[in-house]
Amino acid sequence: MYYGFDMGGTKIEMGAFDAELNRVWQKRVPTPRDDYAALIDTLTELTLEADAALGLKGKVGIGLPGMPDRDNGRLFTANVPAAMGRPLQLDLEQRIERAVKIDNDANCFALSEAWDGEFRSYPSVLGMILGTGVGGGLIIDGKVFSGRNYITGEFGHLRLPVDALEVLGRDIPRVRCGCGHDGCIENYISGRGFEWVYQHFYQESLSAPVIIERYRAGEAKAASHVDRFMDVLAICLGNLLTILDPHLVVLGGGLSNFTELYGELPKRLPPHLLSVAKVPRIEPARYGDSGGVRGAAFLNLQD
Repeated sequence: MYYGFDMGGTKIEMGAFDAELNRVWQKRVPTPRDDYAALIDTLTELTLEADAALGLKGKVGIGLPGMPDRDNGRLFTANVPAAMGRPLQLDLEQRIERAVKIDNDANCFALSEAWDGEFRSYPSVLGMILGTGVGGGLIIDGKVFSGRNYITGEFGHLRLPVDALEVLGRDIPRVRCGCGHDGCIENYISGRGFEWVYQHFYQESLSAPVIIERYRAGEAKAASHVDRFMDVLAICLGNLLTILDPHLVVLGGGLSNFTELYGELPKRLPPHLLSVAKVPRIEPARYGDSGGVRGAAFLNLQD
């Protein structure tokens, strides 16, 4: 049995999955954001409750908004202050008397999608989240490739490519990013960036759903904006495809619901790829909010 914890800043969701990867048990509780002892207690109690309900000791995986330090196991997770700098993996292992695996929640999203019944046949899967920011993960042969520092999927912190500057205008402001750098692509191709770029060009603050609604109604400014956005997204994604050459791309986050992406990107990508490259299959995520729990559980499929 595989146990997955999606540990966020407001809630912890746990799911238990059987050998066929079906969810057979679940529970959601508030996250003790500021009390480390209470956080360890909560994770322990959920694990033992699942053990009792299912009559066995499941394998445990945790996805969280951050990453462990590979050298000392201490966490960087700003959204859960109680766990910041703490060796949560080691402490929980001692409490529940079994191994625990931990990874970034974006990697868990990608892993969940790669283990979908339809997608499982693809040797490499690039998961890309277009939400408040931009992130994701790379799955190779059913396993997360997280890199030396667990930052393989931090695509949003690449800088705007020169071709994107040609589309946006070389005088486009280099927006300051939360990572401390200027001009990271997540500030232009995320859901938040989608709205910011519209406001920059048209001096009107609108939400992404409203802009998309106007685009579908044929409104000129929205149509121009979406055309520009699609080009910039294709340029940025084209760079990733040239580096990683995945067999499948799965899009998650709020903008993944913009269905026009799946028709436009295959048409707009070829000019930004090597001439011998073929555009991979591009699909929307299948599991939505449940992907984090699934992916965390499936960390133990990598043994």
